Amino acid sequence: MDYIAETIALSIDSLILAACIKQFYKNKNAMAMIQGAPYLDINKDLKEIVGTHPEKKLTYVSIRGTVKPLGNPIFSNTNPNVKGVIQLLRIKEHVIQRSTAGFWADSERVIQEVHNVMPFALENKGIQIEVCDALAADVLDMDVIADNFQPTVPSVIDHIWSFFAGVRQRGVQSTEKMLRTGTVITGIGELVAGKDGNLKLQPPSNDGPFYLTNMRVTSLLKKLDGSKRNYKILCIVFGSIAVVLGGLIVRKYLRIRKEKGDAEKQRMQLELSRRERRRRIRDEDLDENQLCVVCKTNPKEMILIPCGHVCLCEDCSADITENCPICRSEINYKHVAYGI
Repeated sequence: MDYIAETIALSIDSLILAACIKQFYKNKNAMAMIQGAPYLDINKDLKEIVGTHPEKKLTYVSIRGTVKPLGNPIFSNTNPNVKGVIQLLRIKEHVIQRSTAGFWADSERVIQEVHNVMPFALENKGIQIEVCDALAADVLDMDVIADNFQPTVPSVIDHIWSFFAGVRQRGVQSTEKMLRTGTVITGIGELVAGKDGNLKLQPPSNDGPFYLTNMRVTSLLKKLDGSKRNYKILCIVFGSIAVVLGGLIVRKYLRIRKEKGDAEKQRMQLELSRRERRRRIRDEDLDENQLCVVCKTNPKEMILIPCGHVCLCEDCSADITENCPICRSEINYKHVAYGI
């Protein structure tokens, strides 16, 4: 309990620090992989290049082409003139929620999210590369087709209910995003030649990042580098906080240990002085039946409860806490039998 506040703060800081370190290395490793990935033009020679590699596979490459549906495209729900190959429909509820501290804060939750996907390829000069499992991409850039917010108009009863429930409705947001046909995107992933001889771009089997972005490779690297720098700064900040909190805990531990050591030393000194005082005032001319049954030197001074035997001096009673040395019954507590 002495370190509970510092421990909680250090635990939270450590979790944030660990998350920042993870993201820092994730961006760093992604940059290294992208920089090492060859950029290949989509042309008639690409199939031959892939076929010369083991298992007809290039582990990590970068290509750029135009999105072309392999079949009938998906038409937008809000704009029939827009068509694409991936459609995201999301409905969010926006509320103002009261926290346990009594403050009101904005909050949101996804009520419904639907992805509509159809097969598509990246095309350049009539050559196509099919994109597999696009939703597994770490980055999937899509255009916002519609983003509508419908505010809630609360009644008097709603205001009263929200005050007691701690939740006040703000409205509902409907969003539609699409990866439109004709969009030029960069695909970074694993390039393989299928059994039918067609080329496919898919998530890397070596757990590398998979990108489908409208940015060029250089722009993507700049974005990742900026993100990496930000996480590096956060790592330094939260690492420094962890060092400070750790130092405070160590300092508090040493202070408490010193205080306990000083208290124990003072207790022992007081105990020695009490024993010396008792030794000076004790009667030395005592019969054997008046002496402590353990040390046979000091007089009997303590009564043991509940058995009632007076058989120990105060010095020896400090070490005997469980059973009476006369009747072996359990000792509940001890009391001074004679005033000194």
